[in-house]
Amino acid sequence: MKDGNKRIKHIAIAGNIGAGKTTLASLLGKHFGWHVYYEDVEKNPYLEDFYENMPRWSFNLQVYFLNSRFNQIIEIQKGNRVVIQDRTIYEDAHIFAPNLYEMNLMSKRDFENYVNLFKTIASLFSPPDLLIYLKASTPTLVKQISRRGRDYEDKIRLDYLNRLNNYYNNWIENYKEGNLLVINVDDINFADKREDLGEVINRVSAELHGLF
Repeated sequence: MKDGNKRIKHIAIAGNIGAGKTTLASLLGKHFGWHVYYEDVEKNPYLEDFYENMPRWSFNLQVYFLNSRFNQIIEIQKGNRVVIQDRTIYEDAHIFAPNLYEMNLMSKRDFENYVNLFKTIASLFSPPDLLIYLKASTPTLVKQISRRGRDYEDKIRLDYLNRLNNYYNNWIENYKEGNLLVINVDDINFADKREDLGEVINRVSAELHGLF
């Protein structure tokens, strides 16, 4: 990864719902001149239905996200520009789908089908050059979800966010695919404080310089 001939192309941001991924992707993209690939939320045809009836729409939603992020990765790896990606394909497979299955919101048949599909897709792409994980407690997530005011997110349950956080922490502790930077959102407000954003930018720069 630290080969001098290696060209940085793919930075990805991971984090629970409301952690600030989209905001940070926008800010870092603007600062570094990177192209931003956003998570397809507003045009997602399943998201509102999912929050109304999770068991019915969980598999559809996860396959939609898997396909959407895989298409982004293919574009990144074929392209010549540096891209920062809002959420990773790993989160779908290691966090959201297993959580839905364990909560009995996705059937065993659908979950096994999904896992096999992910394994096939995962053999076709490389991990991001740098993964930035936004770690946040559930109270912080709730505050930031409320702040952005998406009506369908009012239906998100606290136990759902708590379970996702547990999955995230376990995934990050065992993340071995590539370089990782953890930012604790409870302690830093990059959205509203310029000095906090500056700290994040400095930490990202330090990580990227170590990759050259």
